[in-house]
Amino acid sequence: MTAEQIAEWDAELSVLTGSLGYLFNRPEPRVVFAQFIEGLLAELPAKNGWTLAERAGHVTADRMQWLLNGSVWDADRLRDAVREYVVDHLGDADASLVIDDTQAQKKGSKSVGVAFQHCGLTGDVRNCQVMVMLSYATAAGHAFIDRRLYLPEDWTTDRDRCREAGIPDEVAFATKPELAIAMLEQARSAQVPFAWILADAGYGRDPQLRAWCHRQSAPYVFGVPVDLPLDGPPGKPRQPAVKRADDLLHYAKTRDQWERRSCGDGAKGERLYDWTAFAVHVKDEDPADTFTHWLVLRRSLHPNRRGKDGELHREVAYFLIHAPAGITVSQIIARAGGRWQIEEDNEINKQLVGLAQYQVRKWTPWHRHVTACMLASAFLAVQRAQIPEPDPAPEEGADLGKDHNPGVSEAAG
Repeated sequence: MTAEQIAEWDAELSVLTGSLGYLFNRPEPRVVFAQFIEGLLAELPAKNGWTLAERAGHVTADRMQWLLNGSVWDADRLRDAVREYVVDHLGDADASLVIDDTQAQKKGSKSVGVAFQHCGLTGDVRNCQVMVMLSYATAAGHAFIDRRLYLPEDWTTDRDRCREAGIPDEVAFATKPELAIAMLEQARSAQVPFAWILADAGYGRDPQLRAWCHRQSAPYVFGVPVDLPLDGPPGKPRQPAVKRADDLLHYAKTRDQWERRSCGDGAKGERLYDWTAFAVHVKDEDPADTFTHWLVLRRSLHPNRRGKDGELHREVAYFLIHAPAGITVSQIIARAGGRWQIEEDNEINKQLVGLAQYQVRKWTPWHRHVTACMLASAFLAVQRAQIPEPDPAPEEGADLGKDHNPGVSEAAG
């Protein structure tokens, strides 16, 4: 990046934070809020109240902590502003809404929502908080536009504990897929333009989420478990009945019509897999009118999973697709590869803007910190989308010493 681009970013950030002054009823928190967002975007070893305060020139962390814990402003209004900012700059009718959760490991039992529960960061059970996130993903860029804190039942059944953590009395237990549905409904109410909904099997396995998409005639690509119930052919000798998703693996191997395709670029280049697809009927679930269900199998190129027999096998993942009739396999694969974008949003928010580095324990401060991080990372996404593509490298052997007009042939001398 050039010095001019950096200066331009500073000016645009000032305009963005200045435009959100309506969130506050006093000038002091407006100033501290701008400093808070600037600190989240700065190169600091940690993004907590003390480091942000030091960068802003404060003697103590009191003003940063008061912004989150004591001042009067609504984190949901900021959430709405983040969503509007992202859609204004990255909005696309062909966009995807991507659902996933992420975790923040915490000590003790006082932090709101903390519990010993599955932690995707480590793949085991840890003392952590779980936040369900919604990303808006387009060809131009992607960023979070909503968030929900998951409260385990141990929390919601203990109202004294909830009140101590500042959780409103009306907040009841909701599963992670139910929190995802609430965010999708919020996006539809706000008329966010999108074409598809994407999620992994942790959400795709939930029949309520699938039913919501069917009622809304919303296309989706959801990872699903191997035991997803299907209504398939009853079977014949040496041909098993199709009663669940993994029954189709026999037919996939028998017909051997795998297609090797990329589902997008990853950190190490193109992410190539073998794919095959089947039209299916999901047990007790009808697609929307003019829609069909497909089950797509994705197989790794090399043996990478040890089976019950002790041998390495090529891993197979299953995706349920709900799409208008006439969808092509190429379109399905392209969408299936889009879910990685929310994983990148999780990484950006944690590594660059301190999403999990908060030192707050209660409901309202948690929402304020997480939403402020969403604003900071959305700003990065928008600025990155505006950086012009670099000029293509010259072909090997090209004469770099001459100006070349591609529209004019050069005569041989």
